[in-house]
Amino acid sequence: MNWKLLGLAAFVNAILTVVITIIYLPLSFIGPIIGGFLASYLSRGYEDYSGLDWKDGAVVGAISGLVGGLILTLLFILLGTWNATLESFIGDNLILVYYVILQVTVIISFILGLVGGVLGVTIKK
Repeated sequence: MNWKLLGLAAFVNAILTVVITIIYLPLSFIGPIIGGFLASYLSRGYEDYSGLDWKDGAVVGAISGLVGGLILTLLFILLGTWNATLESFIGDNLILVYYVILQVTVIISFILGLVGGVLGVTIKK
């Protein structure tokens, strides 16, 4: 598995999602799909065989989505995009809200990265 490629795809996932979220929130699902797509489309295979099938694409895309979701959560928290909104609703339980944001972001990015990984392998063949 090419970890540099996975890291690059995860970073693309996170940056695209933040930019698209700022521009137009309903299209923010595109970032994880593109990250998973890039991870599987640009992969060359493993040592024991040269081709990737849809299961391998799903695994590569899901790992990319998982790492991208973690990066995305850190970016959301560090950029403070949720801070002003959440403080007015929640108050002192901000850590709990950040934990929920982490869980939801990672799960959604994981699933969409998996879909992007399958799409990448399908289009590559």
